Amino acid sequence: MASVNDRLSSARVQAFIGRDEELACFAQALAGDPRAPFAFYLVGPGGIGKSTLLRRLADHARAAGRSLLELDGRFLSRDPADVERVAAPFLDVPGTVLFVDSFEHCQWLESWLWQRFLPRAADDTLVVLAGRLAPQPQWTTDPAWAGLLCVRELQPFSEQQARALLATAQVLPQLRERVLRFAGGNPLALSLAAAARVADWSREDVWTPSADVLRTLLSGLIGEVPTAAHRRALEVAAQAYSTSEELLTSVLPDEDAHLLFGWLRDLPFMESTHRGLHPHDAARETLAADLRWRAPNAFVAMRERLAEEYLRLLREAPEERVWTVTDELFHLFRDGEIVARLRTWSREDEVHDRPLHPDDLDVVLRMAAQTEGQESAELVRYWAERQPQAFSVYRLVSTGRIVAFTARLALPAPADPEDLATDPVVAAAWEYTDATAPVRPGEHIGISRFTVYPERYQVPSRVIDLSSSRAQAESARARGRAYGFAVWRDAETWAERVKGSLADTGARPRVGAHTYGVFGVDWRQVPVETWLRHFIAATAVPTQAGLPGVSRTAFDQAVREALAHWRDAGAFAACALLRTRLAADLGEPVRELRALLRQTVDDLARDPRGARAREALTAGYFSGAPTQEAAARRLSLPYGTYRRHLRQGLDLLCEALWQQELHGPR
Repeated sequence: MASVNDRLSSARVQAFIGRDEELACFAQALAGDPRAPFAFYLVGPGGIGKSTLLRRLADHARAAGRSLLELDGRFLSRDPADVERVAAPFLDVPGTVLFVDSFEHCQWLESWLWQRFLPRAADDTLVVLAGRLAPQPQWTTDPAWAGLLCVRELQPFSEQQARALLATAQVLPQLRERVLRFAGGNPLALSLAAAARVADWSREDVWTPSADVLRTLLSGLIGEVPTAAHRRALEVAAQAYSTSEELLTSVLPDEDAHLLFGWLRDLPFMESTHRGLHPHDAARETLAADLRWRAPNAFVAMRERLAEEYLRLLREAPEERVWTVTDELFHLFRDGEIVARLRTWSREDEVHDRPLHPDDLDVVLRMAAQTEGQESAELVRYWAERQPQAFSVYRLVSTGRIVAFTARLALPAPADPEDLATDPVVAAAWEYTDATAPVRPGEHIGISRFTVYPERYQVPSRVIDLSSSRAQAESARARGRAYGFAVWRDAETWAERVKGSLADTGARPRVGAHTYGVFGVDWRQVPVETWLRHFIAATAVPTQAGLPGVSRTAFDQAVREALAHWRDAGAFAACALLRTRLAADLGEPVRELRALLRQTVDDLARDPRGARAREALTAGYFSGAPTQEAAARRLSLPYGTYRRHLRQGLDLLCEALWQQELHGPR
């Protein structure tokens, strides 16, 4: 009869998933291959599977007849002499394999280990360390250790491996998608979710873990949190797609953002990217789920605070940053009905986009011909010659291979007769504008004309995510954009996906063997920021029907839009605030509305509470400061303090103007 240890080992073998490279490298070392490493260092965030892999490697070593010495860094003495006594067999018994788990808890031993202890190992010994912190650079760069040390950063499971784990755990097939949405590729989160009772599952598309599961996940992934301020910083990182020190300053203005950002950056499950800090998926979802369960109102409040900051950045951020803001805004509301239908947050097959280069044209034309037909490829050539700047080419981050292209055209009024005669889709878009609300001279339409990703043709993908983010950012900043259009071949499917965000024009133009659906929005009737608010809130985008019945939300947005366009006379003349009752009886609407705004801002100073608010609004919008940061410097205020005054000023200004909208001039 098998021993308990043998039965445990057998169960681990059956349940173990992936890590083939690590197992193969360790097997080489066990076999005595002189080229194999002597020391293995496994690093990764909590829950990534370090301990599980360590136990699997121990099973291999035991099966090979090796003596094992298994230590836990959480319980080792701080005195190296004590550690040496505990680990004496490693120095005395040839062939011993030393395993040290949770090495981050005894990281202070690292220099002693490399310099004093490991060089005295007995013949044919091996050592495996596992921890959340990477080894110090002096050991990974030391030529003496180059052939002896193997550092492996454990990655989350691929989708295929995650599905295999759930199948092995006998999770019901109909529940696996919910587990995957919550846990991503984190092995601990997958295992805990798989072990949850069926009764723990809700009817929602995203599994809601029980409090017990949350506590275990938080303990395994994060450990102790020093203060309430640190907890709030974690909650920001859980919801924001990426977290910068500037973002912490804006949404936690009363805290020391520099200190909190440094603490977040040092957490083992946090990745540093060019856009800021990005937590591993399971850590993010665990934090968000814990906040939802523990303080649902605080969860909503933090999300709304972040949304307001992203909308501010959409108005004010430098041009090269704007498109990423819409991406982050959509990520914040990724569980919303409309956002979930249209966007994907998979990090597999990640792509990046670049402007079309002449050398890329042949590849782009070939993709168009293979996917949409030769007639469409000729239209791609036509538009690439006319508007090469409208094209983006998408490459896989992993290999650099071109996998997709898009084209977002900007077409001024009046329509070019040659465009109308050449491209039936563009002609259909212009025909729709003529039949509904014609585009005036000086205005233009934007149209996402091509979205060609042969391997994932016109289904939600990162290519569509990135292209949509750029299109919405362009619409938010463009001057005189009257309409925005999107084009999809599977019109019926996309009509369902964009319901509540884009109107189906009903046009179905034909190019070659295929027909296409054309969907659009009139940006003159619904400002981009208003559209985004409704989009992320999963409510139908409103259509403004003239002066009566403007909502308070739409009015406040119109005030903010007017301020954002203060220094652009053309954009201000087209702003939505001019279509409210406030401006209905003005003889010279543009000039008089500008005067009304200035006077109302000045009037805020009559109330002592509004004096600082008036200064912040004047510096931010009327003084010519190029950025809000520059406005803060002009007032000699810390940026966080300035932002508080500015938010208060906007609230007071909107309220004062709203009273005039409702009741007429004072």
